[in-house]
Amino acid sequence: MPDRMMVVGETTDWMASPAYVWNGEKVRSLPDIIAPPFALLRGIDAQKTRVLENSARHAQGIPAHDMLLWGSRGMGKSALIRAAVAELAGDGLAEGGLALVQLSARDLSSLPSLFERLGPVDRQFLLFVDDLGFAPHDLDGPRRLRSLLEGGVEARPANARLAVTTNHRAIVPREIDTGRSHRHERDASDDELALSDRFGLVVGFHACDQATYLEIVTSYALHFDLAVDNDAALLWAKQRGARSGRVAWQYIVECAGRAGRPL
Repeated sequence: MPDRMMVVGETTDWMASPAYVWNGEKVRSLPDIIAPPFALLRGIDAQKTRVLENSARHAQGIPAHDMLLWGSRGMGKSALIRAAVAELAGDGLAEGGLALVQLSARDLSSLPSLFERLGPVDRQFLLFVDDLGFAPHDLDGPRRLRSLLEGGVEARPANARLAVTTNHRAIVPREIDTGRSHRHERDASDDELALSDRFGLVVGFHACDQATYLEIVTSYALHFDLAVDNDAALLWAKQRGARSGRVAWQYIVECAGRAGRPL
């Protein structure tokens, strides 16, 4: 029986597609990775370099880290993961190697079942969990994930690495409790950070300044041959209360729509 079919009842061809979606019980293959061109991502140059280098190592089957991308909303954390895998496939580094498997945070408890399916397959997988977060008093979720990342009997196989995005480095939000002692607060903080410490590569994303925001707008405009106005772009951001790559893209969509141009 081929390696890809070693799990009883497994019918998925884990070698056929560049990406998959896992819903906790079943998997669905995707014909393409929907992502912006890697070179088009601006304002996050250092983050791009670190994520691409680590992903390339994993694609080649050499030691690589689980990745935690954290920070400001709309600054390209999710897009970077998808774009990096697509870039590697385009470069030929991931042929027969790296595939993207996306799952939601609510399906983390099913990771051992997914690991069982992926482990025997002769291919590298990047498991993508977008916008991860746990409730303030949820201890089982973070501890289970820590065990899966390192040291547990159900630890992930060598051909799988995790790429997780979240808004907070500690992942677990803390509620203010004025009745707790400083020692208890420190212990709680240490426990929460213990999960992020399991990721070998932790990359921060921060809100962009005006110059960077306009650079992103200009980059998109040049790529799609659109005329844009800086003052209008700044007003667009002001109306949305944020400057980010996502807001820049939304402005470009607006410009393309007004001009009747496809993107």
